Amino acid sequence: MIQRRAALTVVIAALVPIATGAALAITADSGSLSDQLIVEEPSAHILALAATATIEPGEENPGGGATTRRSRVNRDVFSQPSQGISFENEGRFRIGNSIFRKLWVTPPASTDSSDGLGPLYNARGCQNCHLKDGRGSPPSANFPDDTAVSMFLRLSIPPETDEQKRLLAERRVNVIPEPTYGGQLQNFAVQGVPIEGHMRIDYAEKPITLGDGTRIVLRDPTYTVTELGYGPLHPNTMLSPRVAPQMIGLGLLEAIPEERLRALADPDDTNGDGISGRTNEVWSIAHNKPMLGRFGWKAGNPTIEQQSAEAFAGDIGISNPIVTAAYGDCTSAQTLCTGAPHGDSPRQDGHEVGRELFDLVVFYSQNLAVPPRRRASDPQTLAGKSVFNSAGCAACHTPSHTTGNVPGQPHLSNQKIWPYTDLLLHDMGEGLADNRPEGEANGREWRTPPLWGIGLTGAVSRNTNFLHDGRARTIEEAILWHGGEAQRARDAYANLSREERDALVAFVKSL
Repeated sequence: MIQRRAALTVVIAALVPIATGAALAITADSGSLSDQLIVEEPSAHILALAATATIEPGEENPGGGATTRRSRVNRDVFSQPSQGISFENEGRFRIGNSIFRKLWVTPPASTDSSDGLGPLYNARGCQNCHLKDGRGSPPSANFPDDTAVSMFLRLSIPPETDEQKRLLAERRVNVIPEPTYGGQLQNFAVQGVPIEGHMRIDYAEKPITLGDGTRIVLRDPTYTVTELGYGPLHPNTMLSPRVAPQMIGLGLLEAIPEERLRALADPDDTNGDGISGRTNEVWSIAHNKPMLGRFGWKAGNPTIEQQSAEAFAGDIGISNPIVTAAYGDCTSAQTLCTGAPHGDSPRQDGHEVGRELFDLVVFYSQNLAVPPRRRASDPQTLAGKSVFNSAGCAACHTPSHTTGNVPGQPHLSNQKIWPYTDLLLHDMGEGLADNRPEGEANGREWRTPPLWGIGLTGAVSRNTNFLHDGRARTIEEAILWHGGEAQRARDAYANLSREERDALVAFVKSL
């Protein structure tokens, strides 16, 4: 319900921020998705912009028929099963959720369905990184010595041997791991095994002035590793910080036909629009061949199954049917790690999590539903949609796709969805560059992240940290970090009026 008053007050009974500059009243349980909102009458300019945009059929249900019908916005809004799921499959979803939330323990333990943690790890469970199935965040800026859980550092080096170059060229690996510390920095370890080290983040202020004179201060991070447990890093080590992304709608993204995404790619910018999206071709362990990358910040994984398997192994140290190493990301240089007990068990198919339990986690990850949109028909939201399109944002954040057939999951099949992504790699400029290649992604390229559900980040994850490393504290800051192929759209945003910028942000939050 929307009420309008002459007074310049804005009250929203929700955990989700609205337009920049608005005041908030946040409650522990935020009520319905409609939210009670008191706003000013929109200006004539906003009404004129709103008149140029429409709500397309189905747009209010971004996950198509699989969109959750849940009517309350609270911390569990990202944790609902896909609409239309069968009764039997809802049971599988619930069991998968329990495994996703499980805290793994050090082996050996009294039960072999819960042991196998580590020996080196970043978290004890999937839920620890994907907070309530939402985004992770960097350590608190107020406590720089906090141990990161939902954010970690990827590690790799340039290829040094002909064999390493061959593996990269054949796409059998995406990176060459750091020889002592492996593919990511683990800041936890089981008893008797040294941790690898801690990630340190130092922020510098980066003030910018927008077209109307508004001054915004961005925070520019620098990453280092402290308290190294196994000697110095390789001198050519490349670091890439990663915040855990939100989990909703993954099965729908996986169901977008490959030919659709390849058709959107324009690596040579043949249409001259300055946008040259590229695919990342990455190795599928299950299919033993290169496939289109879709998942991860640089589209480094082809399937939810492989993404889940590598997270089990790298983040928690749990062996599984896809990534079978009993010692996770340990290297041969870490003898205390490779000599520690592991949890591989005949009851788990010779792994620490067997095929049955693993498949339930994959099914759960495929079926976390997208919530419906909020306030999609508000004049400010419609005006923001018009500005979003005219600024060029939709050139990478492709609004909609139609999924193909998903065997055994008709609720995910043939759905028109609205994720606002092309799942392609784009050069995002020097400001966001990690200067670390991954597969065919270079050090300036990132996959376009989906925007659906982004306005609920504060409700679910208790933070509003965006981009691959959480440096942006607001959607506006995230936009202003865009460069490279997105520079033109970023500059268009920076030169809008305040009310136009507010409208664009309101539109993004409505998704």
